[in-house]
Amino acid sequence: MENTPYAIEMINITKRFPGIVANDKVTLQLKRGEIHALLGENGAGKSTLMSVLFGMYQAEEGEIRKNGKKVKIDSPNDASALGIGMVHQHFKMVECFSVLENIILGVEDTKLGVLRKAKAREKVVELSKRYGLSVDPDAMIEDISVGMQQRTEILKMLYRDNEILIFDEPTAVLTPQEIEELLAIMRNLAAEGKSILFITHKLNEILAVADRCTVLRKGKYIGTVDVKDCTRAQLSRMMVGRDVEFAVQKEDAKPGETVLEVKDLCLASKRSKRNSVNNVSFTVRAGEIVCIAGIEGNGQSELVYGITGLEGVLSGSVHFCGEDITHATIRKRSLLGMSHIPEDRHKHGLVLDYTLEDNLVLQRYFEPEFTTRAGVLRRSNITAYAERLIDSFDVRSGQGAETVTRSMSGGNQQRAIIAREIDKDPRLLIAVQPTRGIDVGAIEYIHKQIVAERDSGKAVLLVSLELDEVMTVSDRILVMYEGEIVGELDPKTTTVEELGLYMAGVKREVKQ
Repeated sequence: MENTPYAIEMINITKRFPGIVANDKVTLQLKRGEIHALLGENGAGKSTLMSVLFGMYQAEEGEIRKNGKKVKIDSPNDASALGIGMVHQHFKMVECFSVLENIILGVEDTKLGVLRKAKAREKVVELSKRYGLSVDPDAMIEDISVGMQQRTEILKMLYRDNEILIFDEPTAVLTPQEIEELLAIMRNLAAEGKSILFITHKLNEILAVADRCTVLRKGKYIGTVDVKDCTRAQLSRMMVGRDVEFAVQKEDAKPGETVLEVKDLCLASKRSKRNSVNNVSFTVRAGEIVCIAGIEGNGQSELVYGITGLEGVLSGSVHFCGEDITHATIRKRSLLGMSHIPEDRHKHGLVLDYTLEDNLVLQRYFEPEFTTRAGVLRRSNITAYAERLIDSFDVRSGQGAETVTRSMSGGNQQRAIIAREIDKDPRLLIAVQPTRGIDVGAIEYIHKQIVAERDSGKAVLLVSLELDEVMTVSDRILVMYEGEIVGELDPKTTTVEELGLYMAGVKREVKQ
């Protein structure tokens, strides 16, 4: 057995981008039928390495072998021909096509130019039963949940008979229940003889599902370990290069005056006749962290849109520091002292084709420090300001302030948003999924920043799907279910199980 060649070997792979060596002589060896985790901080080079294997990038140095034989992969089509498939972090699908049409796209079965869907449907239904991937082949992609879209991506690989499956951060956008289901699916695939590469920085998932783990740090290969012999602390030390505190250190809250007051707020739903937010009332005071918890899709996003001005409200009111801002512009809210870390950093947080420095002054470029009275940007001031933020918030980028934001890793894009929003010295910080898709070192850092904001007397409204984060960071928990607040819990006295019952709608507080 020892002489069996590896399913895939990547040997001394080097990939450079302007100002940065993304992969520096990295070696990765994948056995047949194993789940092999690829672990590293944001920007460690994990996605780049997998993009080289999938033919999206070509390495300057090194070689790739499949079953012991050297192969050349110049494009994703070459990878697919070699039986290599990839589920990307941001799914690659046509929204207005059905599940079935997305699965067969590019490998359509036709006769005399006519698409033969019946045979394809049979194969998709058979695959979905065999691997426990229940999907509706006729549903439109734009109408299905993120978890269902991911199953479609997995079926796309299986439909092509891929035997090497790459999952890039597959759990970043899933609910806890969907994560459990995905890990079970991965185990089934490995049991069937598929070889899986699993990019992640969630240590619990690696411990739950992976056989071996290769760690990268700042583009360099650190080592490969058997997961059964490792602890969470050992893996995090390999990944970050130091010990990481998993517990959030904070004193008891000392709440002051009310900063945000939401009263009987209602927002319309785009998906159904029912309101997405229905008669929601609560307050957030200076010096406390109030967390909105709930399973995704229960109105948390729309509630934040209503408070921040991204969407209009049907009825109810929002008061900020005693002023009615229900219908105020977004700039007015920002100038009054509201900061917003949005859940979708690409859609609402950044202009991806702007430089990092332009993104860091997006909400302040009109201030005298950055613009002359004649309306000309003071470029040197903007650069100096951006460099100060990059330094103090440890935002890593290839070309400093001039880096195009699109080229940065997700975690460093997130750090840039947090730097911009916290440096405004807000009276209220609204942080939605602030640690989604980032590594343990960065999570520890962001939690410290949020607690520091609270301790300096700021009001913090946190919205999170991560139960650990809800329980350890917040001072008060408000649970949303079907657009309503169904419970207020104290993280010191409640349990994860009780929180889960409220989130599932099984328990709810009776309004007096």
